[in-house]
Amino acid sequence: MMNENNGPRKRLLALDTSTAILGVAVTEEGRVLHEINASGERNHSVHLLPIIEQAMQASGTGASMLKGIAVGVGPGSYTGTRIAVSAAKTLAWAWKVPVAGVSSLHALAWGGYAATLEKKAEGPAAEAGQGGYGPDWIIPLIDARRGQAYTGLFAADGQAAPQRLEPDAIRLMADWVTHLAGRLKQAEAEGVKPRLLWFVGETAQHASDASLGPLLGEAEIQPVPYELEGRWAGFLGEAGLLAGSDDVHGLIPNYTQLSEAEANLRRSSEGSRGQV
Repeated sequence: MMNENNGPRKRLLALDTSTAILGVAVTEEGRVLHEINASGERNHSVHLLPIIEQAMQASGTGASMLKGIAVGVGPGSYTGTRIAVSAAKTLAWAWKVPVAGVSSLHALAWGGYAATLEKKAEGPAAEAGQGGYGPDWIIPLIDARRGQAYTGLFAADGQAAPQRLEPDAIRLMADWVTHLAGRLKQAEAEGVKPRLLWFVGETAQHASDASLGPLLGEAEIQPVPYELEGRWAGFLGEAGLLAGSDDVHGLIPNYTQLSEAEANLRRSSEGSRGQV
């Protein structure tokens, strides 16, 4: 894919609005050219397109220079996730570029892990897989209320994207922590027990000692309060586009469950059918 001014298209536009942070980035082959991360979940729909325009102008990027668009498909805020996915599909269709949907939790896990290691000025490979331990585990967290969180499980993989061990889902934290404790025992029996468990993201609600009781003493626990940055959706999207882009019309958010309004509507419909 070529453009008349700049040779092969190499740049990627990345969007994620699944959390309270509106993340937009322009990346190119693993580098960030420009990134804007704005807070204010209630205003994502108002600010997304102007911020996209700002990021592209600041990086000197025209639509003809893009090789594709990466978008976080959640899970997370129902309304927020729809905003980014709808915008990505519209722009991909208008600009005639491919689109790659990426896991917002995967991006959160990678970003929080990388940011913390950067602050400590140590390489990601310094701990993982050494001293008889397996790779560190990364558990991203986005609060879903009522004792629940959107979460998953990933293994640290050096400087590359963390490798998925469990699917994204909405889970009761009490059940999830018990499940992780069981996985730790299994990993220990197999000789791949992690030394560190990184709980990344919205940790205030779900990563206290009281919440993580069954895991205490089983491994070192590192809570990492972290707000999603757009670049990580871009880096995941670059790999996604290499593997094959998603169908623009078929790309949908990953809600992991029905929204409350949809669930109420379904219950109402089922009740009405039962009365016929």
